Amino acid sequence: MGFELCGVAPAEAFPELGQISAWLERGHAGEMNYLHDKRRVDPRLALDGARSLIVVALNYNAPQPYSVEQAARHDADSPRGWISRYAWGDDYHEVLREKLNALVARMHAQWPEPFDARAYVDTGPVVERVAAKYAGLGWLAKNTCLINDEIGSWLFLGVIVTTLELEASLGPGEPPAADLCGNCTLCLDACPTQAFDAPYVLDARRCISYLTIELRGAIPEELRPAMGNAVIGCDICQDVCPWNRKSPLTQLAAFQPRRIGQDGENASAKMETGATLFAPELEWCASLSQDEFSRIFRGSAVKRAKWRGLVRNACVAAGNSRIERGSETGARVAALLERLAASDDWLIAEHARWAIARLGVPRDSAHSSD
Repeated sequence: MGFELCGVAPAEAFPELGQISAWLERGHAGEMNYLHDKRRVDPRLALDGARSLIVVALNYNAPQPYSVEQAARHDADSPRGWISRYAWGDDYHEVLREKLNALVARMHAQWPEPFDARAYVDTGPVVERVAAKYAGLGWLAKNTCLINDEIGSWLFLGVIVTTLELEASLGPGEPPAADLCGNCTLCLDACPTQAFDAPYVLDARRCISYLTIELRGAIPEELRPAMGNAVIGCDICQDVCPWNRKSPLTQLAAFQPRRIGQDGENASAKMETGATLFAPELEWCASLSQDEFSRIFRGSAVKRAKWRGLVRNACVAAGNSRIERGSETGARVAALLERLAASDDWLIAEHARWAIARLGVPRDSAHSSD
Protein backbone atom coordinates (compact mmCIF):
# COMPACT_ATOMS: atom_id res chain seq x y z
CA MET A 1 0.00 0.00 0.00
CA GLY A 2 3.05 2.27 0.04
CA PHE A 3 3.46 2.66 3.79
CA GLU A 4 7.01 3.06 5.10
CA LEU A 5 6.26 1.13 8.30
CA CYS A 6 3.74 -1.46 9.42
CA GLY A 7 3.46 -3.37 12.67
CA VAL A 8 0.98 -5.33 14.76
CA ALA A 9 0.24 -4.95 18.46
CA PRO A 10 -2.22 -6.81 20.65
CA ALA A 11 -5.29 -4.74 21.52
CA GLU A 12 -4.81 -4.01 25.20
CA ALA A 13 -4.61 -1.18 27.72
CA PHE A 14 -1.00 -0.06 27.25
CA PRO A 15 0.72 1.48 30.31
CA GLU A 16 0.81 5.02 28.85
CA LEU A 17 -2.96 5.04 28.47
CA GLY A 18 -3.31 4.88 32.23
CA GLN A 19 -1.89 8.42 32.40
CA ILE A 20 -4.63 10.00 30.28
CA SER A 21 -7.00 10.78 33.16
CA ALA A 22 -4.36 12.66 35.17
CA TRP A 23 -3.30 14.60 32.05
CA LEU A 24 -6.90 15.61 31.40
CA GLU A 25 -7.46 16.58 35.03
CA ARG A 26 -4.57 19.04 34.76
CA GLY A 27 -6.47 20.74 31.94
CA HIS A 28 -3.76 20.03 29.39
CA ALA A 29 -6.29 19.14 26.67
CA GLY A 30 -7.67 22.67 26.57
CA GLU A 31 -10.88 22.82 24.54
CA MET A 32 -10.29 19.48 22.79
CA ASN A 33 -13.27 17.79 24.41
CA TYR A 34 -13.02 14.75 22.15
CA LEU A 35 -9.93 13.72 24.10
CA HIS A 36 -12.19 13.02 27.08
CA ASP A 37 -13.67 9.99 25.27
CA LYS A 38 -13.42 7.23 27.88
CA ARG A 39 -12.67 4.63 25.21
CA ARG A 40 -9.20 6.12 24.71
CA VAL A 41 -7.87 4.30 27.81
CA ASP A 42 -8.24 0.90 26.10
CA PRO A 43 -8.33 0.26 22.33
CA ARG A 44 -10.53 -2.79 22.92
CA LEU A 45 -13.35 -0.35 23.69
CA ALA A 46 -13.20 0.96 20.12
CA LEU A 47 -14.52 -2.29 18.62
CA ASP A 48 -16.36 -5.20 20.19
CA GLY A 49 -14.13 -8.25 20.22
CA ALA A 50 -10.99 -6.33 19.20
CA ARG A 51 -7.87 -8.46 19.43
CA SER A 52 -5.23 -6.79 17.27
CA LEU A 53 -4.06 -3.38 16.12
CA ILE A 54 -2.40 -2.94 12.75
CA VAL A 55 -0.38 0.28 12.84
CA VAL A 56 1.03 1.93 9.72
CA ALA A 57 3.20 5.00 9.13
CA LEU A 58 3.54 7.18 6.05
CA ASN A 59 6.39 9.67 5.61
CA TYR A 60 5.37 13.25 4.79
CA ASN A 61 8.76 14.97 4.81
CA ALA A 62 8.62 17.18 1.71
CA PRO A 63 11.96 18.65 0.51
CA GLN A 64 11.35 22.31 1.40
CA PRO A 65 13.43 23.95 4.19
CA TYR A 66 12.49 23.58 7.84
CA SER A 67 10.69 26.37 9.68
CA VAL A 68 13.76 27.20 11.79
CA GLU A 69 15.68 27.74 8.56
CA GLN A 70 12.93 29.76 6.91
CA ALA A 71 12.53 32.00 9.97
CA ALA A 72 16.03 33.36 9.38
CA ARG A 73 14.99 34.64 5.96
CA HIS A 74 13.37 38.06 6.00
CA ASP A 75 11.27 39.09 3.00
CA ALA A 76 11.12 42.88 3.22
CA ASP A 77 8.63 43.16 0.35
CA SER A 78 6.07 40.77 1.78
CA PRO A 79 6.19 39.12 5.22
CA ARG A 80 5.65 35.37 5.12
CA GLY A 81 3.68 33.04 7.34
CA TRP A 82 4.32 29.41 8.22
CA ILE A 83 1.98 26.51 7.56
CA SER A 84 3.02 23.27 9.21
CA ARG A 85 4.63 20.72 6.90
CA TYR A 86 1.83 18.21 7.45
CA ALA A 87 -0.74 20.62 5.95
CA TRP A 88 1.10 21.66 2.77
CA GLY A 89 -0.58 19.11 0.55
CA ASP A 90 -3.74 17.03 0.54
CA ASP A 91 -5.56 16.16 3.76
CA TYR A 92 -3.62 13.26 5.25
CA HIS A 93 -6.81 11.89 6.82
CA GLU A 94 -8.19 11.16 3.37
CA VAL A 95 -4.89 9.91 1.91
CA LEU A 96 -4.32 7.41 4.72
CA ARG A 97 -7.99 6.43 5.01
CA GLU A 98 -8.07 5.41 1.35
CA LYS A 99 -4.97 3.27 1.79
CA LEU A 100 -6.24 1.71 5.02
CA ASN A 101 -9.62 0.85 3.52
CA ALA A 102 -7.82 -0.78 0.59
CA LEU A 103 -5.76 -2.77 3.08
CA VAL A 104 -8.90 -3.92 4.90
CA ALA A 105 -10.35 -5.03 1.56
CA ARG A 106 -7.20 -7.05 0.87
CA MET A 107 -7.47 -8.62 4.30
CA HIS A 108 -11.05 -9.72 3.64
CA ALA A 109 -9.93 -11.20 0.32
CA GLN A 110 -7.08 -13.11 2.01
CA TRP A 111 -8.99 -14.41 5.05
CA PRO A 112 -12.44 -15.76 4.21
CA GLU A 113 -13.55 -16.23 7.83
CA PRO A 114 -15.79 -13.42 9.15
CA PHE A 115 -14.03 -10.65 11.07
CA ASP A 116 -14.51 -6.98 11.85
CA ALA A 117 -11.98 -4.26 11.12
CA ARG A 118 -12.21 -0.51 11.63
CA ALA A 119 -9.68 2.02 10.31
CA TYR A 120 -8.78 5.24 12.13
CA VAL A 121 -6.65 8.23 11.15
CA ASP A 122 -6.95 10.70 14.05
CA THR A 123 -10.67 10.05 13.82
CA GLY A 124 -11.41 7.58 16.61
CA PRO A 125 -10.75 6.77 20.27
CA VAL A 126 -7.33 5.22 19.61
CA VAL A 127 -4.02 6.83 20.62
CA GLU A 128 -2.11 5.96 17.48
CA ARG A 129 1.39 6.87 18.66
CA VAL A 130 1.10 4.63 21.74
CA ALA A 131 -0.18 1.77 19.59
CA ALA A 132 2.73 2.40 17.20
CA LYS A 133 5.22 2.04 20.06
CA TYR A 134 3.88 -1.40 20.98
CA ALA A 135 3.72 -2.40 17.31
CA GLY A 136 7.49 -1.92 17.18
CA LEU A 137 7.55 1.20 15.03
CA GLY A 138 9.58 3.44 17.35
CA TRP A 139 9.69 5.20 20.70
CA LEU A 140 7.76 8.12 22.18
CA ALA A 141 10.04 11.15 22.29
CA LYS A 142 10.26 13.97 24.81
CA ASN A 143 8.12 16.11 22.47
CA THR A 144 5.50 13.27 22.55
CA CYS A 145 6.01 12.40 18.86
CA LEU A 146 6.84 8.89 17.69
CA ILE A 147 10.41 8.57 16.42
CA ASN A 148 11.69 5.77 14.22
CA ASP A 149 15.47 5.42 14.29
CA GLU A 150 15.71 5.22 10.49
CA ILE A 151 12.93 7.55 9.32
CA GLY A 152 12.61 10.10 12.13
CA SER A 153 9.30 11.63 13.20
CA TRP A 154 7.75 13.05 10.02
CA LEU A 155 5.19 10.28 10.10
CA PHE A 156 1.44 10.10 9.65
CA LEU A 157 0.02 7.21 11.66
CA GLY A 158 -3.03 5.10 10.96
CA VAL A 159 -4.54 2.19 12.88
CA ILE A 160 -6.79 -0.72 11.97
CA VAL A 161 -8.56 -2.24 14.96
CA THR A 162 -9.62 -5.79 14.14
CA THR A 163 -11.15 -8.87 15.73
CA LEU A 164 -8.52 -11.00 13.99
CA GLU A 165 -5.89 -12.45 16.29
CA LEU A 166 -2.67 -11.61 14.46
CA GLU A 167 0.91 -12.36 15.43
CA ALA A 168 2.39 -9.34 17.17
CA SER A 169 5.48 -7.66 15.75
CA LEU A 170 7.18 -7.84 19.14
CA GLY A 171 7.75 -11.36 20.38
CA PRO A 172 6.70 -12.62 23.84
CA GLY A 173 8.59 -10.60 26.45
CA GLU A 174 10.26 -8.42 23.80
CA PRO A 175 10.23 -4.76 24.86
CA PRO A 176 9.35 -1.88 22.52
CA ALA A 177 12.13 0.15 20.91
CA ALA A 178 14.49 1.76 23.40
CA ASP A 179 14.09 5.48 24.08
CA LEU A 180 17.06 7.00 22.27
CA CYS A 181 16.40 10.63 23.16
CA GLY A 182 19.09 10.33 25.82
CA ASN A 183 20.04 13.61 27.48
CA CYS A 184 18.94 15.69 24.48
CA THR A 185 16.41 18.44 25.24
CA LEU A 186 16.59 20.39 21.98
CA CYS A 187 12.87 20.00 21.31
CA LEU A 188 11.91 21.20 24.78
CA ASP A 189 14.33 24.12 24.74
CA ALA A 190 13.27 25.28 21.28
CA CYS A 191 9.54 25.53 22.05
CA PRO A 192 8.77 29.28 21.87
CA THR A 193 5.72 29.05 24.14
CA GLN A 194 7.26 26.58 26.64
CA ALA A 195 4.45 24.11 26.06
CA PHE A 196 6.18 21.18 27.77
CA ASP A 197 5.52 20.86 31.48
CA ALA A 198 8.24 18.24 31.58
CA PRO A 199 9.86 15.81 29.16
CA TYR A 200 7.10 13.69 27.55
CA VAL A 201 4.35 15.97 28.96
CA LEU A 202 2.71 18.48 26.61
CA ASP A 203 0.35 21.20 27.82
CA ALA A 204 -1.67 21.65 24.64
CA ARG A 205 -2.99 25.00 25.83
CA ARG A 206 0.44 26.52 25.19
CA CYS A 207 1.24 24.60 22.01
CA ILE A 208 1.28 26.71 18.83
CA SER A 209 -0.43 23.92 16.90
CA TYR A 210 -3.31 23.97 19.37
CA LEU A 211 -3.47 27.77 19.44
CA THR A 212 -3.62 28.10 15.66
CA ILE A 213 -5.88 25.14 14.87
CA GLU A 214 -7.93 23.79 17.77
CA LEU A 215 -8.54 26.95 19.81
CA ARG A 216 -11.68 28.68 18.53
CA GLY A 217 -11.60 31.81 20.68
CA ALA A 218 -9.02 34.48 21.41
CA ILE A 219 -5.37 33.48 21.66
CA PRO A 220 -3.98 34.44 25.09
CA GLU A 221 -2.15 37.73 24.66
CA GLU A 222 0.88 36.61 26.64
CA LEU A 223 1.50 33.81 24.10
CA ARG A 224 1.04 35.83 20.92
CA PRO A 225 4.54 37.37 20.68
CA ALA A 226 6.16 33.92 20.95
CA MET A 227 4.09 32.53 18.07
CA GLY A 228 6.22 34.26 15.48
CA ASN A 229 4.93 33.82 11.93
CA ALA A 230 2.90 30.65 12.55
CA VAL A 231 -0.49 30.65 10.84
CA ILE A 232 -1.24 26.90 10.84
CA GLY A 233 0.51 24.55 13.21
CA CYS A 234 4.15 24.43 14.30
CA ASP A 235 7.10 22.22 13.32
CA ILE A 236 9.82 23.61 15.58
CA CYS A 237 10.19 20.68 17.99
CA GLN A 238 10.55 18.30 15.05
CA ASP A 239 12.72 20.66 13.00
CA VAL A 240 15.41 20.73 15.70
CA CYS A 241 15.31 16.99 16.43
CA PRO A 242 18.63 15.31 15.55
CA TRP A 243 16.77 12.18 14.45
CA ASN A 244 15.22 14.17 11.61
CA ARG A 245 18.52 15.35 10.15
CA LYS A 246 18.63 12.35 7.83
CA SER A 247 14.90 11.86 7.49
CA PRO A 248 14.11 10.58 3.96
CA LEU A 249 12.09 12.76 1.61
CA THR A 250 8.64 11.73 0.47
CA GLN A 251 7.98 11.42 -3.23
CA LEU A 252 4.20 11.37 -2.83
CA ALA A 253 2.61 14.15 -4.84
CA ALA A 254 -0.19 14.39 -2.25
CA PHE A 255 2.21 15.74 0.37
CA GLN A 256 4.02 18.34 -1.74
CA PRO A 257 3.06 22.01 -1.14
CA ARG A 258 -0.24 22.79 -2.84
CA ARG A 259 -0.11 25.38 -5.61
CA ILE A 260 -2.30 28.40 -4.98
CA GLY A 261 -1.25 30.76 -7.76
CA GLN A 262 -3.44 31.98 -10.59
CA ASP A 263 -2.81 29.01 -12.86
CA GLY A 264 -4.20 26.11 -10.83
CA GLU A 265 -7.36 24.55 -9.47
CA ASN A 266 -6.84 26.40 -6.19
CA ALA A 267 -6.44 29.74 -7.93
CA SER A 268 -6.32 33.04 -6.11
CA ALA A 269 -6.01 36.40 -7.80
CA LYS A 270 -4.20 37.71 -4.71
CA MET A 271 -1.20 35.42 -5.20
CA GLU A 272 1.49 35.36 -7.82
CA THR A 273 1.48 32.52 -10.35
CA GLY A 274 3.31 29.47 -9.02
CA ALA A 275 2.88 30.30 -5.32
CA THR A 276 2.39 27.41 -2.90
CA LEU A 277 1.44 26.79 0.71
CA PHE A 278 5.12 26.80 1.63
CA ALA A 279 5.71 30.09 3.50
CA PRO A 280 2.70 31.93 2.00
CA GLU A 281 2.42 35.72 2.06
CA LEU A 282 0.76 36.94 5.24
CA GLU A 283 -1.18 39.58 3.34
CA TRP A 284 -2.73 36.83 1.25
CA CYS A 285 -3.64 34.77 4.34
CA ALA A 286 -5.19 37.74 6.11
CA SER A 287 -7.19 38.97 3.12
CA LEU A 288 -8.87 35.71 2.12
CA SER A 289 -12.66 35.68 2.02
CA GLN A 290 -14.73 32.81 3.38
CA ASP A 291 -15.51 31.66 -0.18
CA GLU A 292 -11.85 31.77 -1.20
CA PHE A 293 -10.83 29.86 1.91
CA SER A 294 -13.44 27.16 1.22
CA ARG A 295 -12.33 26.75 -2.39
CA ILE A 296 -8.56 26.90 -1.89
CA PHE A 297 -8.47 24.58 1.12
CA ARG A 298 -10.98 22.00 -0.07
CA GLY A 299 -9.39 18.61 0.61
CA SER A 300 -6.72 20.22 2.83
CA ALA A 301 -6.03 19.75 6.53
CA VAL A 302 -5.91 23.57 6.82
CA LYS A 303 -9.72 23.64 6.78
CA ARG A 304 -9.66 22.33 10.37
CA ALA A 305 -8.66 25.82 11.54
CA LYS A 306 -11.61 27.41 9.71
CA TRP A 307 -11.54 30.75 7.87
CA ARG A 308 -11.75 33.04 10.88
CA GLY A 309 -9.03 31.04 12.61
CA LEU A 310 -6.65 31.45 9.69
CA VAL A 311 -7.30 35.21 9.46
CA ARG A 312 -6.95 35.54 13.26
CA ASN A 313 -3.62 33.73 13.12
CA ALA A 314 -2.40 35.81 10.17
CA CYS A 315 -3.10 38.97 12.16
CA VAL A 316 -0.92 37.73 15.01
CA ALA A 317 1.85 36.74 12.60
CA ALA A 318 1.63 40.15 10.92
CA GLY A 319 2.01 41.81 14.30
CA ASN A 320 5.14 39.73 14.88
CA SER A 321 6.60 40.42 11.44
CA ARG A 322 9.86 42.32 11.07
CA ILE A 323 8.56 45.11 8.89
CA GLU A 324 9.28 48.79 9.24
CA ARG A 325 6.04 50.64 9.98
CA GLY A 326 7.06 53.56 7.74
CA SER A 327 8.03 51.42 4.74
CA GLU A 328 5.82 50.75 1.74
CA THR A 329 5.26 47.19 2.93
CA GLY A 330 4.56 48.37 6.47
CA ALA A 331 2.01 50.89 5.27
CA ARG A 332 0.30 48.25 3.16
CA VAL A 333 0.13 45.73 5.99
CA ALA A 334 -1.04 48.37 8.44
CA ALA A 335 -3.85 49.37 6.06
CA LEU A 336 -4.93 45.74 5.77
CA LEU A 337 -4.93 45.36 9.55
CA GLU A 338 -6.97 48.55 9.91
CA ARG A 339 -9.61 47.07 7.61
CA LEU A 340 -9.64 43.86 9.61
CA ALA A 341 -9.86 45.83 12.86
CA ALA A 342 -13.16 47.20 11.58
CA SER A 343 -14.50 43.69 10.88
CA ASP A 344 -17.91 42.64 12.17
CA ASP A 345 -16.20 39.48 13.46
CA TRP A 346 -15.02 40.37 16.98
CA LEU A 347 -12.32 37.70 16.99
CA ILE A 348 -10.66 38.97 13.83
CA ALA A 349 -11.07 42.61 14.85
CA GLU A 350 -9.49 42.09 18.28
CA HIS A 351 -6.43 40.29 16.92
CA ALA A 352 -6.02 42.90 14.16
CA ARG A 353 -6.03 45.66 16.77
CA TRP A 354 -3.40 43.78 18.76
CA ALA A 355 -1.23 43.47 15.66
CA ILE A 356 -1.56 47.19 14.92
CA ALA A 357 -0.48 48.04 18.45
CA ARG A 358 2.45 45.63 18.28
CA LEU A 359 3.67 47.04 14.98
CA GLY A 360 3.57 50.47 16.54
CA VAL A 361 6.19 49.51 19.15
CA PRO A 362 9.80 50.49 18.26
CA ARG A 363 11.45 47.64 16.40
CA ASP A 364 14.07 46.73 19.04
CA SER A 365 11.56 46.37 21.85
CA ALA A 366 8.87 44.85 19.62
CA HIS A 367 11.00 41.77 19.03
CA SER A 368 12.65 41.47 22.41
CA SER A 369 10.61 38.31 23.13
CA ASP A 370 11.11 36.68 19.71
